[in-house]
Amino acid sequence: MKTYFLCLLFFTLSAISVYSQKVVQGQIQDQDGNPLIGATIKDQISSSGTVTDLEGNFSLEVEAYPAQLLVSYLGYQELEVAISSGLWSIIQMKAKLSHLDEIVVVGNRSKARSILQSPVPIDNINASEFRSVGQYAVDQLINFKIPSYNATQQTVSDATAHFDPSELRNLGPSRTLVLVNGKRRHQSALVYVNDTPGKGEVGVDMKSIPASAIERIEVLRDGASAQYGSDAIAGVINIILKKRPSSWQLNLESGVTAAGDGFTYSADFNNGLQIGKSGFLNFTGSLYHQDDTDRAGEPGGDGLFGVIFGDDDILNGKHPFIQKHPDLGMNIGQPSYDRYASQINLELPYHGRRGTFYAFGGFTYREGKSFAAYRTPYWIPSDFGLLTPDDEEYEGFLPTFEASIKDYNATVGNRFENKGWKTDISLSAGGNGVDYLIGNTINVALGETSPTSFDPGGYAFSHILGNLDVSKNWGSLSVAWGLEARQETFEVRAGQEESYLEGGAQSFPGLRPENALNENRANFGSYLSLDWDASKSFLLGGAIRYENYSDFGDNLSWKLNARQLIGKDKGAIRASVSTGFRAPSLHQIYLSNIQTLISGGTISNQGTFNNVSPVIQGLGVPSLDAETAFNISAGVTYKFNTQFSMALDFYQVDLNDRVLFTGEIGFDGDDTQDNPVEEVLKDFEVTSIKFFVNAMDTRTQGIDLVANYEDIPLSPKAKLGLSWALNYNETKIDGQIQAPPVFAGAGYDIFNRKEQARVTTARPNLKSTFGMQLEWGAFQATLNNTYFGEVTWQHASDPGKDQTFGAKVITDLILGYELSQQLGFYLTINNLLDIYPDPIDPKGDFITDLGGRFKYPWEVNQFGFNGLMGKVGLQLSL
Repeated sequence: MKTYFLCLLFFTLSAISVYSQKVVQGQIQDQDGNPLIGATIKDQISSSGTVTDLEGNFSLEVEAYPAQLLVSYLGYQELEVAISSGLWSIIQMKAKLSHLDEIVVVGNRSKARSILQSPVPIDNINASEFRSVGQYAVDQLINFKIPSYNATQQTVSDATAHFDPSELRNLGPSRTLVLVNGKRRHQSALVYVNDTPGKGEVGVDMKSIPASAIERIEVLRDGASAQYGSDAIAGVINIILKKRPSSWQLNLESGVTAAGDGFTYSADFNNGLQIGKSGFLNFTGSLYHQDDTDRAGEPGGDGLFGVIFGDDDILNGKHPFIQKHPDLGMNIGQPSYDRYASQINLELPYHGRRGTFYAFGGFTYREGKSFAAYRTPYWIPSDFGLLTPDDEEYEGFLPTFEASIKDYNATVGNRFENKGWKTDISLSAGGNGVDYLIGNTINVALGETSPTSFDPGGYAFSHILGNLDVSKNWGSLSVAWGLEARQETFEVRAGQEESYLEGGAQSFPGLRPENALNENRANFGSYLSLDWDASKSFLLGGAIRYENYSDFGDNLSWKLNARQLIGKDKGAIRASVSTGFRAPSLHQIYLSNIQTLISGGTISNQGTFNNVSPVIQGLGVPSLDAETAFNISAGVTYKFNTQFSMALDFYQVDLNDRVLFTGEIGFDGDDTQDNPVEEVLKDFEVTSIKFFVNAMDTRTQGIDLVANYEDIPLSPKAKLGLSWALNYNETKIDGQIQAPPVFAGAGYDIFNRKEQARVTTARPNLKSTFGMQLEWGAFQATLNNTYFGEVTWQHASDPGKDQTFGAKVITDLILGYELSQQLGFYLTINNLLDIYPDPIDPKGDFITDLGGRFKYPWEVNQFGFNGLMGKVGLQLSL
């Protein structure tokens, strides 16, 4: 019924009539007289607007002469011009003075502004910069360009190895909102439940968005719940799709690591078609393949099972298997996977461009394989002849974890103007699903009847979203108002019976029928935003948003911001204060399973009980509620000259009632009596339980610095560009962890030092990028240096066993040569100096390196451990 209502509202508003007004017309050109395609022209009196067509021409209805026009184009200075008649006008624009003059749309619901004029800090990564970053995946593009964003490849972590948690300001994947063309993108189906950064969180599957479909990426580094709703506590990433109307581009690339593994190849095609006079359809097709890498340790002994079994031969490496396999049979590195992605972006203007029908969407299929811990013959004594050929001696087996991931999104909408009122109504649907296959393994309890591959089930998440946004400018006052209705669905599919019977399949017991579910919820939101240009230099703005969720209730968030231009509009002082919130995800409310994990020096069956379970409620765990936040930020930006600009911002985020995924809670060591938790453990035959609970407050403080020195002339044909960005970020736990009384009374630490470190020290507190770009005729060279600060792994209970892994600098070199305007070649060398993280200290706790299996840190991870990788590519365009 909700979907029917949204569709009806969409088509009704699309049919609203518009009224004839006076007309201004002409052509927008650059300084050399070349037409600018897609330049934006706005009437500052009525706020009506249009864009130039393929010949740079425009026609715009205005209320009266003279018309006060604001002309903007990416990479060019904004231009104000008065047109006093309907005669043909030629308007020439100058190239932008600095990076701060780029126009962005995120962070303001009523009026696009330049980065300099915005009252909040915003980064803008253009498609032209993608190659100079030297990364293929969208999450890594942002990671190596914007220091306040972190994303690293995970390994031996089940499905997490196929998604990779990413976040802004080290506040967790759940607290960064992702938009595509300004519309909310759905979350992934996965909760990160393994021992990685972002544990217990839910994020967006950034790997499913092809970079070749993107025109630019806007990153708002400020809380924005009052404008966009839940999840926008750390900030907002707005991905703008390409609008190129009449050209095509093909990119081919292949690479391999210095170790000879991790072979990759990719093919990306983008094509634009003109429809009518000013409409377009832009299409992207993308193919990517990568092989796995292996950087397992060779400890010479098994410190994990030597301790567990009390066997000196295993501990000291005298066991025959260890002597033959010093790496303990492990494969530790990036997973192999294939990705097939498509994306479209369509716009069809009508009624003199006063209205525009638009649609965009995409589908991605990804299939990958990672590995679990090797089952040595002293761990699993036999495979019953199911995996080992008859003529070979049994030596254990290496289970595989295979994931099939499907991701889709589609949006249709209509924008139109009437007497200065702008209305945008849209309907969106999107989803992400992951199905698992556990291969090359057995269920020991089934003996010779065990399968050797298992379907252990899967997860799916989807949403349907309707938006109505209305805005109008009254001179110096800009007003925006909107409604949003959303329905979310989370599904869990049970696995085949053999995958969960008894102990279940080795490495990943399947989801049981009692874990299967199909849950949904609805929420409704409404916002109001006001911006007042009190003078040409002073801006004051505010927003308020009300949200109601069907499962936990409502929230009211607000925001105030201000900006004062200084130095004859060369700089600005800006500040904001806001509240925010994040609704607990359906995943966090309803997830339940039993996993076989190695943790705390034991092999255990750990049970995750969902928040609505009578078991958890019986232990006094309250229903999950929304997290709330209080954000403040203040900063200054300045253009020292036409080439050099800087921005410096301070921020503080107080996050209350943070949703935690607890550590393992097991037996208390007192055998004389059972506490309520131990009764649950025995009833369900698990060694520990975990659950989600609002239990912690944190304070995050930091600074962001961005500096650009552009177009430094070296010769008539050569110029140099310099860029430097830095983020310092520190998160501290405020007060005590609030354990439910039953657990506190029994002396349990529900979120121990090891778990706390994932919040406070698992990501670098200091990260910086410094880039140099040289253009010399048809030759381009870029040298990027990314500094990753130290990270610390904390032992669960013993500070003496903590380990800190030192800071490193990763250097990337990108060389390119354009044979013609249509054909270019490039060479990329990532991690030029073949830098690896500090190795794990083998003298530390044996859990840190899983008994020597891991040479490099896995629970805290700065930049992965693939080492040097070289790639060659070709770009063909027309």
